[in-house]
Amino acid sequence: MEFENEQVRFDTKIAVLIRDDLQTWQRLNVTAFLVSGIAGTKPELLGEDYADADGTAYLPMFGQPVVVLEGSKEVLSSAHTRALSRGTALSVFTEDLFGTGHDRANRAAVAAVPRDQLALVGLALHGPRNAVDKILKGARMHP
Repeated sequence: MEFENEQVRFDTKIAVLIRDDLQTWQRLNVTAFLVSGIAGTKPELLGEDYADADGTAYLPMFGQPVVVLEGSKEVLSSAHTRALSRGTALSVFTEDLFGTGHDRANRAAVAAVPRDQLALVGLALHGPRNAVDKILKGARMHP
């Protein structure tokens, strides 16, 4: 494959920050929900459809890597505050959403809590590399 060793540096970054005390199934669930917010609002980030050698079609995915990080409750809260102060759009997942079963209930659960009292377990954002790095200061790569 001619593109397999091609080095590409992106000007932007897609990042997910997950609270470090979640169970594995929660981390995976939160990550999936959070990136759906980015894909749904930034369709230009999606690459082209995939196909295998037999011509079977598959859905497109992000055209750039997604960095998954983890941090404490305090790191999440600080990142949330920094993102909002910079006007960076983000998706959030709170503890309450583990007990809901559909989008309307999810939105109602978030709407019932003031911004500074949200029990955040994850957030995702996309933006210029340097800005995303500054917003996520204190987070570490997910193991």
